Amino acid sequence: MKSCRSMLGLWGQRLPAAWVLLLLPFLPLLLPAAPAPHRASYKPVIVVHGLFDSSYSFRHLLEYINETHPGTVVTVLDLFDGRESLRPLWEQVQGFREAVVPIMAKAPQGVHLICYSQGGLVCRALLSVMDDHNVDSFISLSSPQMGQYGDTDYLKWLFPTSMRSNLYRICYSPWGQEFSICNYWHDPHHDDLYLNASSFLALINGERDHPNATEWRKNFLRVGHLVLIGGPDDGVITPWQSSFFGFYDANETVLEMEEQLVYLRDSFGLKTLLARGAIVRCPMAGISHTAWHSNRTLYETCIEPWLS
Repeated sequence: MKSCRSMLGLWGQRLPAAWVLLLLPFLPLLLPAAPAPHRASYKPVIVVHGLFDSSYSFRHLLEYINETHPGTVVTVLDLFDGRESLRPLWEQVQGFREAVVPIMAKAPQGVHLICYSQGGLVCRALLSVMDDHNVDSFISLSSPQMGQYGDTDYLKWLFPTSMRSNLYRICYSPWGQEFSICNYWHDPHHDDLYLNASSFLALINGERDHPNATEWRKNFLRVGHLVLIGGPDDGVITPWQSSFFGFYDANETVLEMEEQLVYLRDSFGLKTLLARGAIVRCPMAGISHTAWHSNRTLYETCIEPWLS
């Protein structure tokens, strides 16, 4: 500013006063531009799809995020689309891990995960096996976090001659565990078989001993918030309370999260997360399974508040 005054003074000595008055409107052009007001940027968002899905399914969700959080970098991972989503879940976890590592590396402030249906289990496994993840909010969108036990169109297409009552014969075999849906099939009437045969869900739940259990629990507890979303009109996740870590007992009575052994034993960190206020439950009625990522009210109520 001192240099501008001296420049104006110099002109005042060399130019008639009338010329100085004429030049005054152009004075701002000679001044350095004021810095633009700083606006904190939003953390990147990573979206993981579910069974038989693809990135196209999330076009509405992308629109909502762009409207409410302009400038947010959103990546819908285009991996294991369609029938490839039937690949074993550990194989998918490895593929998605390779995709999220460079995104996280470019976001030292952290990232958000929005993971739909089967993708919610993939993401929970990612949080378990990655000792350097920086996930702020893990948003589990209608995901069978405690497993699946229900006759759905997906099952009828995949195993047309089986019903939920006898599907354990397939799913709890080495051959059955090659299908993603069998990796989280949870038959409450054959708990011993589930614990011995499940190569995925029983491990990430800490229901079966394995050498990485302590490390996985420590990694999972790095998450900032665990946002659980689901509802009674889902029509696919069975029981629907599985989206909130509830599940059937042997009599097919639903026990809520706080009654589950994995919670009581804090086998992978649920009890610790709840104690520190990091678990958010957002149930919503009237939404079918394929509409969770396109419902605007659901987005504004349960997702948007956690996209910092």
